[in-house]
Amino acid sequence: MENEEKNRFQIEKRMNRDFTLNKYRELCIALCSHGYTVCTVADYLENHHSEEKIVILRHDVDRKLQHAVRMAEIEHEFGIKSSYYFRYNKSVFNPASIQRIADKGHEVGYHYETLDKAKGDYKIAIRIFEDELVKFREIAEVKTICMHGNPLTRWLNRDLWKEYDFRDFGITGEAFLSFNDIPYFSDTGRTWTNKHKVKDYLPSAEPDCGGYEAGNVLKCTDDLIILLASGRIRSAYILTHPERWSNGSVEWVISHSMDMAVNLIKTVFGLGERAQRC
Repeated sequence: MENEEKNRFQIEKRMNRDFTLNKYRELCIALCSHGYTVCTVADYLENHHSEEKIVILRHDVDRKLQHAVRMAEIEHEFGIKSSYYFRYNKSVFNPASIQRIADKGHEVGYHYETLDKAKGDYKIAIRIFEDELVKFREIAEVKTICMHGNPLTRWLNRDLWKEYDFRDFGITGEAFLSFNDIPYFSDTGRTWTNKHKVKDYLPSAEPDCGGYEAGNVLKCTDDLIILLASGRIRSAYILTHPERWSNGSVEWVISHSMDMAVNLIKTVFGLGERAQRC
């Protein structure tokens, strides 16, 4: 098995294929070798506000839970602890797998989408939020939350906190609303640029859409690795979606095709206009 993974690594390196688990391993190596402190969302909010040379590492688990498990294992090899936000649905909410990730020291968070589920009804949405939060807390401690941003719905799930206060539920912070003045890099749209990002941005970063000029030129993970190695930024907030990071040629082709199809839909319906203005 070890030889098989090494062979795959060599093949992917020659092909320079992005968004694979081996490419993610390279990103982890870069974080560790260039002196960054890597922390969870909760750890940053509680302990590292003023610290430099730091990377907040977050993962939104929308589907393909097994990818998140493997990513968590890779991070564990490097002594990295990150935040994993899980949706409450049949394909992702698996207590055994979530516990497996928590046991490696990673933060477990709730990836809520309650305004979408409630069709914009705030009273129904907050009841769903409370019920689902309880389910996650039966598995692990949940200190922070993160909205799920479905580009095809008209609701913005984090708007729930315009009517309510997440701190009333014992929550320390929200992965979008609790951050400002930090370069934010996300793999949404299968690119590290701002293109194809409809709801995935820090509200505090508007109207400059991220605050860091390289946000529109980091097209691949190698570009992000080079940026981290250059020392041009002292802190960063990095988001990945584990289902995008594949481990095999067939899986990679399927993932790539799905992302391109979604990006096409965004373009056809003008859903990327905010990102394209940035």
